[in-house]
Amino acid sequence: MFDLDRWEEIFSSIRSNVLRTVLSGFTVALGLFIFIVLFGIGTGLKNAFTQGFARDAQNLISIFTGNTTVAYKGLQSNRTVTMNNEDYDFLIDSDKEKVGYSTPRYTANLMVKYGKESGNYQINGADPEEKFIENRKMLEGRYLTPGDLQRKQNVAVVGRMVQRDLIKNGSPVGKDLDINGTMFKIVGVFSDDGGDWDERHITVPITTLQQMKKGSDTVSGVYIAYDENMTPEQAIKYGDQLKERLKARKNVSPDDENAVRVWNNAQNMNETFMFMAVLTGIVTFIGLGTLLAGIIGISNIMVYIVKERTKEIGVRKAIGAKPRSIVALIVQESVVITVVSGFVGVGLGVLALHLIGDSLEEYFIKEPSVGWGTIFMAFIALVFSGLIAGFVPAYRASKIKPIEALRTE
Repeated sequence: MFDLDRWEEIFSSIRSNVLRTVLSGFTVALGLFIFIVLFGIGTGLKNAFTQGFARDAQNLISIFTGNTTVAYKGLQSNRTVTMNNEDYDFLIDSDKEKVGYSTPRYTANLMVKYGKESGNYQINGADPEEKFIENRKMLEGRYLTPGDLQRKQNVAVVGRMVQRDLIKNGSPVGKDLDINGTMFKIVGVFSDDGGDWDERHITVPITTLQQMKKGSDTVSGVYIAYDENMTPEQAIKYGDQLKERLKARKNVSPDDENAVRVWNNAQNMNETFMFMAVLTGIVTFIGLGTLLAGIIGISNIMVYIVKERTKEIGVRKAIGAKPRSIVALIVQESVVITVVSGFVGVGLGVLALHLIGDSLEEYFIKEPSVGWGTIFMAFIALVFSGLIAGFVPAYRASKIKPIEALRTE
């Protein structure tokens, strides 16, 4: 390996056959380059899908009601179905062990004022667990507490954009906010992965907002983050059970799809995972095909190189070179070309992904990248293939008798 004469021979051979060397290296570099770019784009697609589900808890079931479309049990169609606090308790208590986090929500669009600034904002009356349902991060202060609900406190947690729109300068925590003529003390500021829209929401205790709406116990929706240990199939079944129970409780026909609506992320995720599995399979197949093409390319070129050097091998054997040294020389040359070309391919592939960055985000590709473990395995596979590609024809050529090798044209 560290024989100086052998290295000089290798570099002399490379210099004497530049085109041959470039073609060999190009095959390897192109294979790794395409492999890295393809896998990187595949990862970018996965990232985009994952972020799409990261806005709220991924294990989320949302329940809403509307108007009936089917007459049932003597009740006419087009009847408005509403939920209240007791319905929320009924849904949660029906399978309590399956519930991770949950909150009812009563929503209203109200005028909000702070000093000379004002605007209409969505006010959400909710429980403290809304923080986990919405994946919110506290920037300042705190979120709601059970005590706030019990005492029907006039406290509010505002989104980052509400602070920017109304408060502007200084910390808003401890300041008073006028919500529809009622003063609320700001106790916290949150950020939300949902973006500006979700960060223009204000959350107050649901008991307080219901009291403001003439003591109503109405609930606009129920949000349940089910136990993360449940499989998608179990979560889908759980969501269907909740829907059936609420329909029975509200005297809604089992065939009515409008009166009780359930959005189950497990269903969406199940379909998305199936799509991602197919997408991953396609990208893997194409990527491995590209590597295989590189392996075949380097193998064919090495066969040609050895055949071209058959007379040289005959001369070496005639002057006493051992078959082992002939094989080692050709294999080492093959590995050198493969390694150098592999580094070039890796460098260009990583650079290409870096330059792409988030420029393809509009095509649903976000932060394309490939793990170094995957790159290393692909690199090793090509180097090993280069070694085999050089060894097999070199071993065969080393077995040729010198007189036959010298006769080769």
